[in-house]
Amino acid sequence: MWAEVLLLPRRAGLRLLPPLRLRHRAPGAMKLQSPQFQALFTPGLRSVAELFEKKNYELRIAGGAVRDLLSGMTPQDIDFATTATPAEMKEMFTSAGVRLINNKGEKHGTITARLHEQNFEITTLRIDVVTDGRHAEVEFTTDWEKDAERRDLTINSMFLGLDGMLYDFFNGYEDLKNKKIRFVGKASERIQEDYLRILRYFRFYGRIAEKPGDHEPTTLQAIKENAKGLAGISGERIWVELKKILLGNHVNHLVRLMYELDIAQYIGLPLDGNLEEFDRVTKNIQNLCPKPMTVLTSLFKVKDDVTNLDLRLKISKEEKNLGLFLVKHRQELTKAVGPEPLRPYQDFIMDSREANTNSKIYELLKYQGEEHLLKEMQEWTVPSFPVSGHDLRKMGVSSGKEIGAALQQLREEWKKSGYHMDKEELLSCLKKL
Repeated sequence: MWAEVLLLPRRAGLRLLPPLRLRHRAPGAMKLQSPQFQALFTPGLRSVAELFEKKNYELRIAGGAVRDLLSGMTPQDIDFATTATPAEMKEMFTSAGVRLINNKGEKHGTITARLHEQNFEITTLRIDVVTDGRHAEVEFTTDWEKDAERRDLTINSMFLGLDGMLYDFFNGYEDLKNKKIRFVGKASERIQEDYLRILRYFRFYGRIAEKPGDHEPTTLQAIKENAKGLAGISGERIWVELKKILLGNHVNHLVRLMYELDIAQYIGLPLDGNLEEFDRVTKNIQNLCPKPMTVLTSLFKVKDDVTNLDLRLKISKEEKNLGLFLVKHRQELTKAVGPEPLRPYQDFIMDSREANTNSKIYELLKYQGEEHLLKEMQEWTVPSFPVSGHDLRKMGVSSGKEIGAALQQLREEWKKSGYHMDKEELLSCLKKL
């Protein structure tokens, strides 16, 4: 569903880019008209816009929010870009009595203002002066094209004026409509500015591209030549991107590509990843809303693969435990033949003393592609054992050791009944034992 974009003729009064910059754009200026765009104009945004207009500072929506709006989607986060410097924004907001929060981004040019219970993150246009593949030293500018030039992908390099005017220097809108993922300018230069952009390329490919394998050969070559740079990127940053790739489209194609382009070894994946199992599981798991770790574990052959991933990416304890659980139980814990296919999973939950066992079983069923059993399992309520030590004391069992042994025997009987026996039936059974 594409947003409606009007093609307007060039005429006096329209705020168009200088003629030299129009070489990057289709004839005429494009103006966005959509309900999603209009819905952005809350009292807070109107107040921000008025402040910038009074000071003659330009203010535009930037990056991902523009991409989402042009795709007919409501953006979850909105970033703004401006020609005002951080110092000018601080003075402007402070004079107007506007509260400023989170000053950590100020050295990078970002000011966060809070108006009408809404936060607005606004960043001064920047040029990367020095980059080391992870971080950049920036210099402020008033040149919108220079700022667009430093962004990663063409679809993320567009700006949108608050009047709906689209500013697109690198044909990002055409690429978006054609579902093409391209770096801004030379792929190798963009990648060397921040090697994490390799994974961002894959992530957006899985989000935007219509079919697998529609890559430009020069892009793949640039990725392969620079893959080693990912070794210097923190595990936490890599894991954020990898999780999104695992839950996107074309995941089996993209992970195979990571191996072909020598990326896997630098991001914690096993050198001999089980790609056949990965292909099988990614087909099983479609539409089952798996956790990223559930998908990724299908690449792993042994528990050490999970441990090595954790050492590189610093995954959470919950994620690590899920990976270890799946590697251990994916073959041995399977559905039963007969009228009660869920019994092995139910018995495992009832016998387990670990936390989150239900959640792990759900992920195991997804891994195994058991969609119908998953639905039944999610509707199943863990039953409570109906007999207590107090019940046994009333029957004359007084020794703590005897009570413990009796309770264990009754639990086994209860389990054999499929957890259907009630208190009376179990106590009656005790008299016979």
